[in-house]
Amino acid sequence: MNMTALPTSIPDYLEHLRRSLAGADPAMIQDALYDAEEYLRSEMAENPGKSEAEVIAAVASSYGAPDEVADIYRDTEVKVQEALRPPRPQVRADIHKTSWLRSVFGVFSDPYTYGALFYMLLSLATGIFYFTWTVTGVSLSFGLMALIIGVPLLLLFIGATRILSLVEGRIVETMLGERMPRRTVYHDRDLPILDRIKDMLVDPRTWSTFLYFLLMLPIGIVYFTIAVTGMTTALALIASPLADWFGDFNGYHVWIGDVMLSDSASAFWLWPIVVLAGVVLLVLTLHLVRAIGRVHGRIAKHLLVKLD
Repeated sequence: MNMTALPTSIPDYLEHLRRSLAGADPAMIQDALYDAEEYLRSEMAENPGKSEAEVIAAVASSYGAPDEVADIYRDTEVKVQEALRPPRPQVRADIHKTSWLRSVFGVFSDPYTYGALFYMLLSLATGIFYFTWTVTGVSLSFGLMALIIGVPLLLLFIGATRILSLVEGRIVETMLGERMPRRTVYHDRDLPILDRIKDMLVDPRTWSTFLYFLLMLPIGIVYFTIAVTGMTTALALIASPLADWFGDFNGYHVWIGDVMLSDSASAFWLWPIVVLAGVVLLVLTLHLVRAIGRVHGRIAKHLLVKLD
């Protein structure tokens, strides 16, 4: 066991744990602090006759000292991320010449590509919901601030928004692969209610979460437009020869300049070009989708996670 002096209070224990986890993923730090506080608070509730120092000394052998807990979380995080990461294909020595093909067409085998694509399609609906939720909640809360109901309504709205941000974080982590918190931000429950309200209001993460939800509407519109336009155009170009061969599908035609493919037998030579253009557009769209997913994951991490 670590022989350094143990903290004598729960806030000191959490601060020591925070320092021990310095440099780690902020989402993991948030989860570790929440878990540690929950465990220590439950031990305090089960031992009402003991001081915080006595409880911390008693649980150090089971839960661990802050430095030990930090090491455990770091090791566990590495194992979890390795388990969640898609398996890397084995690279043989004789296929290095085709590595550029893998970098170009490997986007088709990357599960995060399709996760990002689904997220972009879903973002229009979530963006509308988040924007409506934020605008309605803020306007009602501050509009009723002159009345007694305004303050509790604001606190309820902020608490519900934090829970909603956790839901968005789970969506981001599942679809985009960015590590997000699984627990809320811990807070000292021994503080008076007015101090806890003040901490919620001055916490930059509260307002950055509101900003994220407001931005999700225009971002969602852009994401949805890029995904739908790029995918439908690419797939339409790829499938256009079949459409022209088997029928006009109620007047649907593909034009190349002044030539309509379905009405000109001499335009058959354009079919391979059209299909190739569709394939190129599909590959470029999927690469763009994957890049957007990575960037958005970092934006979500920055705005929804408390960075110290």
